[in-house]
Amino acid sequence: MKIEKLISAAAAVLALSLAAGLPAHAHDTADAGTVTQNFAAPIPNIPGKSLIAVEVEFAPGQVGAPHRHANSAFIYAYVVSGAIESKVDDEKVRIYRAGESWSERPGALHSVSRNVSETEPARLLAVFVVDSDDTELVKPIN
Repeated sequence: MKIEKLISAAAAVLALSLAAGLPAHAHDTADAGTVTQNFAAPIPNIPGKSLIAVEVEFAPGQVGAPHRHANSAFIYAYVVSGAIESKVDDEKVRIYRAGESWSERPGALHSVSRNVSETEPARLLAVFVVDSDDTELVKPIN
């Protein structure tokens, strides 16, 4: 599968995962957020691996659905703006503010991802190092 198709599929799956998120409180969240491809390329000195970056914008109060990522994916997440509450595997729930980051090991459970503000959007950059043929970057938890 060509990297362009992989990126399109990854962005679509990530967008669907975020759109399936639950509202932070009892009110509805009209804006399900957006996922925008930022960068994608095979890693020339690591055959079979690619670097994929997407920007994820959370609407005010938006909660992302619990999920795992591809078993081959190592992820670096950097908060560009706002504040995002996150919990990965057995780590404590933590709020990351603009300029802060975390990583996720391959196959990790991302059980909490939420914009802590009810009035301002939050944006993060997610960078994946992943097997080039791994097409399912986000795996929702049922």
